[in-house]
Amino acid sequence: MFKEERSDPRFSWDDIGDIKKGRPNLGDSCPVTMYRLLRFTIYDALAVEFDTKQAAKLFKKAGFIAGREFCKKLLNKNQQLQEFLAEIQSKFLEQQIGVVRIEEIEPKTLNLVLTVSEDLECSGLPLSEETICDYDEGLIAGIMSEYTGKLFDAKEIDCWASGKRVCRFKVYPL
Repeated sequence: MFKEERSDPRFSWDDIGDIKKGRPNLGDSCPVTMYRLLRFTIYDALAVEFDTKQAAKLFKKAGFIAGREFCKKLLNKNQQLQEFLAEIQSKFLEQQIGVVRIEEIEPKTLNLVLTVSEDLECSGLPLSEETICDYDEGLIAGIMSEYTGKLFDAKEIDCWASGKRVCRFKVYPL
């Protein structure tokens, strides 16, 4: 599926497979513990192989790819910004990613500030005095890029791991 050499991503939602067929007894859920085991061990392997900055960059890139596919598959791009943001809130809850709250919206520039509490990636982690939600940055930027057709970035400015009890992201077009 992904063994050939290439320079651009080819992931699509179909690569996830038929979970109902493949997991008829266990279903499509998995404990946060197992997600974090996967997430942090992959990050650690990348950090050892490269360095922590490159690992963070790769996680953000992966999140961006996921965000675009998430938007294509689970969100309705044919709605106004307010309704689209409300749908993001609903889907993040439904998919148990976190509780999204929109703090600021600038409709003309599409600049946003949003928070994610009970975040799948970091809520409950010990303090590390750094923001760590690189994947979430990419996920949010990918969703907004797919929705608008313009390239977006998201930067985490507060994180559970840095002592804030919520993850806060500035989201903006490039």
